[in-house]
Amino acid sequence: IRVVPRVEREKFFNEGIILFCKALGFLKVMYEVNEKKLSSFCTQMELSDLEDYLATFGNIANGSGPIGQYTLAERVRWLKATRSTVIQTSKTHPGLTTDPSKKLVQLFEELVK
Repeated sequence: IRVVPRVEREKFFNEGIILFCKALGFLKVMYEVNEKKLSSFCTQMELSDLEDYLATFGNIANGSGPIGQYTLAERVRWLKATRSTVIQTSKTHPGLTTDPSKKLVQLFEELVK
């Protein structure tokens, strides 16, 4: 999950990870709002707004709210849909794992922290 403060400039920083494993029925979102990074990179966005947007991603993955009632595959498609807003997702990157919870934490540490 990327924060793109000025969409026209295409500069972004990573704030979270979405991990989906169809075979294991696993869909989780992990994010952390970095206030220091946000305030230096994106002065026009409110911290509370970003937290709300990211919480929505987490709620959808967890099955909350109207979109959370969709099937797992439909929720994944919604989460990874191309957007032209300040909250975007990267292209899907496939991989293999037998422990998606562990892989989620590993990717979060590598790509977000």
